[in-house]
Amino acid sequence: MPQLSWGVVVLVLAATFLPAEVNAYDDWQASGTGGAVVAGGRDATAAGIGQLASGGNAVDAAVATILALSVTDSKSFCFGGEVPIMVYDAKRGVVEVLCGQGVAPRLATREYFATHGGIPGSGLTPAAVPAALDACLTALDRYGSRTFAEVAAPTLKLLDQQAEPWHADLAATLRRLIKAESGTTDRRRGLRLVADYFYRGPIAQEIDAFCRAAGGLLRASDLATHVTRIEEPITVDYRDHTVCKCGPWTQGPYALETLQLLQGFDLARSGHNTPQTIHLVVEAMKLALADRDVFYGDPLFVDVPLAGLLAPDYAKTRRELIDRERASLTQRPGDPRQGRALLDAAQVRRGLGGPALDTTTCLVADKAGNVVAATPSGWSGVLAGSTGVWLGTRLQSFNTWPEHPNCIEPGKRPRITLTPTLVLKAGKPVLAISVAGGDGQDQDTLQLLVNHIDFGLDPARSVTADRFGTNHLLGSFRQTPPELGSLLLYESLGPEVASDLSARGHLVQTVTRPLWSPTALSIDPATGTLRAAGDPRTGRHAAAR
Repeated sequence: MPQLSWGVVVLVLAATFLPAEVNAYDDWQASGTGGAVVAGGRDATAAGIGQLASGGNAVDAAVATILALSVTDSKSFCFGGEVPIMVYDAKRGVVEVLCGQGVAPRLATREYFATHGGIPGSGLTPAAVPAALDACLTALDRYGSRTFAEVAAPTLKLLDQQAEPWHADLAATLRRLIKAESGTTDRRRGLRLVADYFYRGPIAQEIDAFCRAAGGLLRASDLATHVTRIEEPITVDYRDHTVCKCGPWTQGPYALETLQLLQGFDLARSGHNTPQTIHLVVEAMKLALADRDVFYGDPLFVDVPLAGLLAPDYAKTRRELIDRERASLTQRPGDPRQGRALLDAAQVRRGLGGPALDTTTCLVADKAGNVVAATPSGWSGVLAGSTGVWLGTRLQSFNTWPEHPNCIEPGKRPRITLTPTLVLKAGKPVLAISVAGGDGQDQDTLQLLVNHIDFGLDPARSVTADRFGTNHLLGSFRQTPPELGSLLLYESLGPEVASDLSARGHLVQTVTRPLWSPTALSIDPATGTLRAAGDPRTGRHAAAR
């Protein structure tokens, strides 16, 4: 659903004191040993758990869930959008990242947007190459056991209800893709035929024709050259856990940098959601976000000093900038290439700003130990003719500043906010996280991580706990100017906490309505027990077997 500026609204109330409306439905948390799913729409969650119940694995269930989310959560995730996917493959004992983010089309140059008033936040021209479908097909090919027809069946059922005019068109497109697959009994070859039909066949040609007629930048050649990259995760060790994130084409590594900074503080001793803990976490986030805004971009195009940014010695140097009693009111990027706490003559950039609509969430685990964390997104775009495929607007996450790492360039991935998380302990997955909420995604993720690792909260208590955050950052959607010193506090934290933090110099704003949409799934390696939960105030649903 459309999302207001997250400087205005935020999640509220601790799990142990949930108001009556939080319990309006009872499927926001679930536990079991035979598999679990937590996602957005109830019918999408049901699509995933149905795959597990019929013998599918976690990836089969995740793909079925993601496809269904393009219907149940269609204002937050579109079929022509994007979805970074992280997979723990139990057979090989490894975590892999499936990029799931399309690049800028060949016509999407800096010069084009510089002469057209910048990159818009809606419409057709900010559409990146649709990536979600190929990411799903690649996941099925690499880890799954089901055909496209099998995982798409729940989505077709939803579309056939024809609640929206475009549902019938997308259903027709899905049936054309299934027909392309049906010409072979080789499952993996069938998946490639589906990809070819969409990216190099009739659907690509129809999207091309529509974009040419409507003034868009996508062309068939952009779709034909699309590929889902499979990458190693970026990791740091925090306490006795290994936290895995996607690379610097997302904002994910800044969460890891924040954890490196927090290594030097005893948060458990400070206490959960005390003023001291909130202050330390927010001040660490500010430093890591400043580095995000200066250094991050597609590492295939720019040199991102990631090793330096995540180095313990760099964290130690930057940690000394944190005043335990006073809030910072300036952006302070560091110099990871030289290992110095502050970057000389850092240029603070500001853009036009624009609204950030939402994203959705998907976490799945199966009884064999496979785990998937995905963050599907795509919104405010245009319906591509009669294909039923909505296109997203992810190019707005680029800027047009020459020589900036995230300056738009054909073939380049925008630095996105989408940032799923997997956490290992002794090499085994123990926690998966996915959050919807723009620049707040990893602010919420960091609190879920601290809740689990430092304070021992289970997923249900964690996703409904009080939150805090900041707009002390360059916004990721059309580069909204920072609100220096801002601190968002859930009103339910109480006036004493707000007063303490105000006295430290934070510009406190108390908020009451939900914004971030957190989901978490924990795995007990000893018992195989899965616990899944998503904040019910934001339409999250969970199911388990």
